[in-house]
Amino acid sequence: MTPDDALKQLSHIARERAFGRHVGSDRLIQVGLDALIAGVESPSLATLAGLFRSEEPEAPALFDQVLEELGLFFHPPADPRAAKWAMAYWVAGQIADGSLDPAVGTHLIWSDIAYDLGYRVELEPFVHCAHNLDGWEESWGASVEELNGEAVKAAKQFLSKGAAVEVLCSRTSWTI
Repeated sequence: MTPDDALKQLSHIARERAFGRHVGSDRLIQVGLDALIAGVESPSLATLAGLFRSEEPEAPALFDQVLEELGLFFHPPADPRAAKWAMAYWVAGQIADGSLDPAVGTHLIWSDIAYDLGYRVELEPFVHCAHNLDGWEESWGASVEELNGEAVKAAKQFLSKGAAVEVLCSRTSWTI
């Protein structure tokens, strides 16, 4: 793992946590260890990476301290709707770049975002893909790979329309 890879991993987990996803202390410690081994330098990183099992409750605060030291701490928008849109863009970006399985990502958008945003038309392709991937049967005549490809295409289209959604947000007093 390169230092850049380790920083991306730290940033990814920072966003997961900021968007309310649970990240276990064991994973925070492991990511700290990976970053330390990769050569990332932060005053608190060695402390995080060296926590014992009995010290795991200290991991979240130490992880946040490492993020602050590295300038990676992520604050989602304060407005709940804007935070959901930001999360949708983050998940779509991961689907599009291949770092998140399309079935997992579309399900996440469907279950954690679309409902809260009133099943906006911009999110319909993700909900459709999530339903198809969740209920896929071999008899459908379309492979899982094809359905995954549709999800990636939907994510890329969603991301390319980002400016239009930002304009919409500015008209409704919340931002992405």
